Amino acid sequence: QVQLVESGGGWVQAGDSLSLSCVASGHTFGSFAMAWFRQAPGKEREFVAVISWNGRSTDYAHSVKDRFAISRDNAKSTVYLHMNTLKPEDTAVYYCAADFYPLRVTRMASEYDYWGQGTQVTVSS
Repeated sequence: QVQLVESGGGWVQAGDSLSLSCVASGHTFGSFAMAWFRQAPGKEREFVAVISWNGRSTDYAHSVKDRFAISRDNAKSTVYLHMNTLKPEDTAVYYCAADFYPLRVTRMASEYDYWGQGTQVTVSS
């Protein structure tokens, strides 16, 4: 059983930066593509970013492209989301997810096999 544990969320002001981490356990981390999704109150969960197992392929939602960066450290079984120039509309619970197809970079939540419990990010104006 794969477990994903997110951390790093918090309360920040608009324009600030914040970095999230997600540590995986229970399986070889390099077997997964990893992604971040988010869900704001009253809205559906939406794709944020994804990275292939070797870090060579990434994809971002248009709303975060050029502000957010996804990276991973397979030796630490950790995926990161570095968020810059945060906006109030970035406020959401952020979830990391693992896809058993390591080379696939997909935006579809239904393709992900494991999910973390989420970490809250609140951006005030």
